Amino acid sequence: MKKTILFFTLAFSAVVGFAQVASPVNWTFTSKKVSDNVYEVQMVATIQNGWHLYSQSQPKDAIAVPTTFEFSKNPLVQLDGKVKEAGKMERFTDKDLGVSANQYSKLVAFSQRVKLKGKAKSNVSGNVTYQTCDDKKCLPPKTVNFNIALK
Repeated sequence: MKKTILFFTLAFSAVVGFAQVASPVNWTFTSKKVSDNVYEVQMVATIQNGWHLYSQSQPKDAIAVPTTFEFSKNPLVQLDGKVKEAGKMERFTDKDLGVSANQYSKLVAFSQRVKLKGKAKSNVSGNVTYQTCDDKKCLPPKTVNFNIALK
């Protein structure tokens, strides 16, 4: 009986430990009114210590998956420009593999300006696909859906 309890305790601890490592990025999604019918949609990634998230733009020799945003079509909303990113970009180079990457640690904020057509309430929805790595391993790319009210 004690061996069974010990086994389940260890198995549960392993699952909990893996679950914490499997999600090293926490996303928050908000909007801010900039002017009449113009909003800035904020998509902020908070990254656990020791992990990094890749920029939207990567060097030609990069093998990392860049962060990408896909917005659902909405007849009431028009995207204005491209997604911008703000944070302390790190330029990583692995001389052994001969690859480099543009990456962020701790925090990066992405923003997209949108124009609302008319006075109706609406939202911006879509998804972000990203990859995270630490010094020893990379996790497979992950996609997170979002739905942000324009208010």
